[in-house]
Amino acid sequence: MDPEIAGLPGTDPAGLGTLELFAHAPLFNRWLFETIQPYCKGSLLEIGSGIGNISAFLWKGGIPVTLSDLREEYCDTLRKRFSGQPGLEGVCRVDLAMENFEEHYPKLLHRFDSIVALNVVEHIREDSLAIANCKKMLKPGGQLIILVPAYRFLFNAFDRTLGHFRRYNKTSLQKLLETGELAVIHTQYFNFAGIAGWWMSGSVLKKKTIPRLQLSLFNTLVPIMRLADTLTGRRVGLSVIAIAKN
Repeated sequence: MDPEIAGLPGTDPAGLGTLELFAHAPLFNRWLFETIQPYCKGSLLEIGSGIGNISAFLWKGGIPVTLSDLREEYCDTLRKRFSGQPGLEGVCRVDLAMENFEEHYPKLLHRFDSIVALNVVEHIREDSLAIANCKKMLKPGGQLIILVPAYRFLFNAFDRTLGHFRRYNKTSLQKLLETGELAVIHTQYFNFAGIAGWWMSGSVLKKKTIPRLQLSLFNTLVPIMRLADTLTGRRVGLSVIAIAKN
C-alpha cells in the first residue's frame, strides 16, 4: 500500500463510517448519479467504489461496469454485494498513486470508455499522478468523470478525519486535468445547500464526522437542494465536477 495515500495502512474506520452513513441516503446518491449519468458511456470503470453506494446505479444505462477500490476489504464487499449482477465485468484493486502503473495493471490499460472517480483524488498527495494513471486506462476519446470537494476555505475537521489532502475549485481542477493532457469539456459545482452544514459542523462546531441526523435531513431535503443548484446555475457548491476527454 502506498504511503502517499492518507489513512493507510490499516483499516478505514472514518471512511467506512461515512460510506455507511451515505448508504442510508439513497435520494442523495441518486441525485449524484443522475448528475453524472449523461457522461457514463461504453465500458466503465468506477475508481474508489467503496461499499457500492453509487455502483448500485451504474448498470441503469445498460453498460458494462468494472468496480474497483484501493482497499481489498472493500473489493471483497463489492464482490459479495454485486455477485451475479448482469453487466458486472469484474471487481479489482486499483491504486491510483502507484508508480510504474503500466507494470502493475497491464490489463487495465486503454480499456475503458468512461472512468468515474468520485471523492477519490483529494485523498492522494500526488494528484497529478492519479490523473495520469486514469488517462492510461482510458481509450482514445474516453472520458474521465471526476468529483472532488470544493473551496480551500471549507477545509476543516471533516477533511482531516477523512484523509483529504486538499479541496479544489473549478479553475484548479481544470488546470490539474489539462496538465494531465486531458481536454476539459464540462465543469460545474454540486450541492450548494450542503455548504452551510459542512461549514457549521466541521469548522464552527469542530465535529470530526458527519452527524447522522444532519445527513438524514439532507437526504430528505434533496428535492430542495436540487432546486437550489438549478437556481444558482451550479456556480457554487460543496463539490466540483469535471468531465475531461482523453
